[in-house]
Amino acid sequence: MSKNLSSKLRKGLSPEQFISGMTKNQEKFKEWYDAFTWENEADKEFFESLNNRDDLHCLILAADWCGDVVRNVPAVFRALEISGIPTEVLIKEEHPDVMADFLTMGGEAIPIVIFTDFSGFVLGHWGPRPAHVQAVMNKFKQENPDREAPDYQDKIKVAREEMVRQYGEGTGYQTVIVKELRELLSTF
Repeated sequence: MSKNLSSKLRKGLSPEQFISGMTKNQEKFKEWYDAFTWENEADKEFFESLNNRDDLHCLILAADWCGDVVRNVPAVFRALEISGIPTEVLIKEEHPDVMADFLTMGGEAIPIVIFTDFSGFVLGHWGPRPAHVQAVMNKFKQENPDREAPDYQDKIKVAREEMVRQYGEGTGYQTVIVKELRELLSTF
């Protein structure tokens, strides 16, 4: 996928602007943000080492109404804020062209964390959820392709409850996000 998002660089919101502009879920977002801890010193050192690079940029497709954004983006912000990688948020509804390029199993799901080089060439992306949580939705979609089926809503409710269970109670899932971002960033 050789996408170029140069036209979107410096068009988004800073993490601070995104948080202060939230009209929904702001308190919960800040709770997850404040709860973040570096469980793994090697991960922290990896993100700090990215300050030696000036060729990366991060765009995050997000919206404040989305539960996965509220849960996952705080960990992404915390990992990237020590990395020196310029990070900005593109509100999903304001950038339908970007959303269309980063569908998850044919559907719009956020957050999508997109890494580009300095010229906007897409190097890779992460999201909308940690792999073990997303696996629940992938399985659901494979088993329930018909959104109009009479039992679809009941079944997706069960899948969503299972995803909440996979996230778990504490911040352990944030360490998983950090690990997955590190693995991705290590490939370019």
